[in-house]
Amino acid sequence: MRRRDFIKVVAGSAAVWPLGVHAQQPDTVRRVGVLIALSKDDPQSEARVTALQQGLGELGLIVGRNLQIDYRFGISDDELARAAAADLLRSRPEVVIANSPPAVRAVQAADRTIPIVFVSVSEPLALGLVANLAHPSGNTTGFTNLEPSLGGQWLELLKEIVPQIARAAFIFSPKGGIGPLFVGSAQEASRRVGVEVVAVPVHTPPEIEVEMANLGRQPSSGLIVPPDTLTGQHNRLIVQLAAGNRLPAIYAFRYVSIAGGLASYGPDVVDQFRRAAAYVARILRGEKAGDLPVQQPTKFEFVLNLTTAKALGLTIPASVLSLADEVIE
Repeated sequence: MRRRDFIKVVAGSAAVWPLGVHAQQPDTVRRVGVLIALSKDDPQSEARVTALQQGLGELGLIVGRNLQIDYRFGISDDELARAAAADLLRSRPEVVIANSPPAVRAVQAADRTIPIVFVSVSEPLALGLVANLAHPSGNTTGFTNLEPSLGGQWLELLKEIVPQIARAAFIFSPKGGIGPLFVGSAQEASRRVGVEVVAVPVHTPPEIEVEMANLGRQPSSGLIVPPDTLTGQHNRLIVQLAAGNRLPAIYAFRYVSIAGGLASYGPDVVDQFRRAAAYVARILRGEKAGDLPVQQPTKFEFVLNLTTAKALGLTIPASVLSLADEVIE
């Protein structure tokens, strides 16, 4: 295993980032639109915005000088995505960065020609967002997030972290379309690992609360939280519920461990936003999105939160500690 702030619009959180509204001559300013899955007040949203703008700045595209970026946040489902995309496209961006499958689908449905660069989207081929990874064609390309085989890896890691675990529940939103893919690979690994794998589809925060309480009443149970728009939007709630129900849990992203999650293993999303700047620059300079290959994650992180482990009464094996890229104490 390898190491590793506003103008609100309909129904969801949406904003134009203040740095992107300085007056400039229209014929000298390039315009980019960004749809971010998380809410505007989530610290990760600020981190992603900062990484993107730093990456663009390094390529000569500087907000307030020759670049304006319009942001919309909280794109957590298809309805919100359609409203946010329609509002964003009225600003006539030259490129749109989309940070969730609903965001990509909404822009594709609204405009089949505007270039789209998706960031941190799992299985774009399976979701029908692109026709081919090497030659996506159409108007869409981007950076993938996770592949289904990680379901088995999360299971193996959770077993190593908590050897006594006998049951692992995958909690996910069926609307995301990705959760079952991770469950499948975990089920394939379940016999080898000796842990029962249970799929727990949820649609709303109250359902999340009920299912996690039920799981907490079952001895030797753990939790695996693959990424989708619902679990991403409510990751802090899930962390709190895991603690309250004394459930050891593993997540896909470092920022969840920082927020109190026991462990995480997955790609660096902030790094993907920084890398996406290069594709945006190339498209603004004349290249076609469909000619740019979809890129896979290049940086994975395994993070352990020992404070959470202690609160759960867990002692992390030394062999697992040695694998961690970061240990939070």
